[in-house]
Formats: sequence, C-alpha cells, structure tokens
Amino acid sequence: MKKNSFLRDNFSKIVAIMKNMRYNVYMKAFSERLMELRKERNLSQATVARDLGVSLGIICYWETNKSDPTASNIAKVARYFNVSADYLLGLSD
Repeated sequence: MKKNSFLRDNFSKIVAIMKNMRYNVYMKAFSERLMELRKERNLSQATVARDLGVSLGIICYWETNKSDPTASNIAKVARYFNVSADYLLGLSD
C-alpha cells in the first residue's frame, strides 16, 4: 500500500520532472543542430542573428543552451535553414 500511496501523492511531481527532462533533451538538440547548420553553411553567429532579427547574444545563448528559443523563433530558424522544427528539436533526422 505504501508504494501506491507514494505514487498517488507524487504523481504530478513525477510527470513534471519527466516533462522537464524531455524538454531539456529537445533544447539540447536545438542547440547542437543550430550550431551544426550554421557551421555547415559557413555562417557567422552575427550573420544568422542579423538575418533572423535577433541579437548576437541570443544566438550565442541558444548555441550554448543557456536560453530557450520561443516557438516563433524555432519556426524562424527552421525556415532560415530550410529544415523542419522537428529536425531542430531532435524529433527527426
């Protein structure tokens, strides 16, 4: 009975932790793929920032996974590099 009680009492916390872990995986993939795409095309961070209409600092933060892009910025990056948002988030290859 104790096990069931623990799960029942902590279920929402467990779900939140799992969602956060999954979210962190997606953002790590975004960081890695953004840098990979930029380097493959020999683009500087400054060029990408200018073309996307964001600051150089935000590109640096995205690539080092220190800041998370908004959904609209993920869409901008996907259009800019002609890839899907799923690809950027590591949901497809």
